[in-house]
Amino acid sequence: MVFFEQKELPPIFIPVSLNLLPIVYFYRKKLKIINNVSLLRHNTFRIGVKAKRFISIESEQEAFSMFHEGKQHNSRLLILGEGSNMLFTGDFEGTIIHSGIKGIKTEEKDKKQVIVSAGSGVIWDNLVEWCVEKGYGGIENLSLIPGTVGASPVQNIGAYGVEAKESIFKIRAVCIADGSLTEFSNSDCRFGYRESIFKRELKGKYFITSVAFRLDRSPELKTDYGAVGEELKKTGEATLRNVRQAVISIRKSKLPDPELYGNAGSFFKNPLVSSGFGSLLKQEYPDLPVYPDKSGSTKLAAGWLIEHCGWRGVRRGDAGVHDKQALVLINYGNATGSDIYNLSEEIKESVLKRFGIELNREVDIIGPT
Repeated sequence: MVFFEQKELPPIFIPVSLNLLPIVYFYRKKLKIINNVSLLRHNTFRIGVKAKRFISIESEQEAFSMFHEGKQHNSRLLILGEGSNMLFTGDFEGTIIHSGIKGIKTEEKDKKQVIVSAGSGVIWDNLVEWCVEKGYGGIENLSLIPGTVGASPVQNIGAYGVEAKESIFKIRAVCIADGSLTEFSNSDCRFGYRESIFKRELKGKYFITSVAFRLDRSPELKTDYGAVGEELKKTGEATLRNVRQAVISIRKSKLPDPELYGNAGSFFKNPLVSSGFGSLLKQEYPDLPVYPDKSGSTKLAAGWLIEHCGWRGVRRGDAGVHDKQALVLINYGNATGSDIYNLSEEIKESVLKRFGIELNREVDIIGPT
């Protein structure tokens, strides 16, 4: 492939091949770089830290322009959506790359299924609402999860018996090293429990531009997880809209509004243990919620473990544990990232001491610990 430099021409999209082979853009555009930006409104914990540089990318072409031409200034990079899964423990002495890529569209459909594509900067719950209103099922149980579409495959977000990996069809992402564009299939992503290849081998190496989902036009609704079924009884018939509303009602009753109290939702992952160990714990603690996992392991409720170590409602200055859901850590106003991190360390230590289980954080820690 020969590269030609363009000046005043519009971007040209040239497909080379698919499935982990690059697609190349020829594009030139001046990107706006902002220095010393407050990240207070760019993380849901509402931690008042700053970034040395901040760049918002509005399209795949802009992503190519930045990474192909080395506009990252050879500094440390951090890709940021809504900051709903991050805890900053200090200023970020590098460049924040923020996705502002919008748009939702139907790519193709037949009588049974539909492929819906959304820009990585689309608010996740806006996508869920759009799909439910169109009658497309598969992600309705993931209603009201904070963050953007671009973060959904990285984290493999999940709730109420559903994970994003079950609906993700393909992902388009720009390589940070050279600006080439790659399409990842579902299997390429190597999804696991709250993780993917983008959190392991390819962490920090690709900027996701869009995600396509394969959804059902006559979906089989999942209502047997947690309190979804009970909540549905209040609304009657099990429909896409009613399932979404039931999930929203449950989440609002248990989780604090990030606009009122800084938080990132679930701070810890639900631990996976062997089925044998899970059975022993269930015998000793009959009210412990346990769930069979597709891997053959047993999934335990981290919130229950934390609560039964006495943490629910505990507060250390402005850092605390939510009084309705012990899985959620809160910034009540002026807590630092280190305050919240230190609280999480105390929680981990107490759960390990009492139950012999090491909790893993769902939230990424950015900065010194």
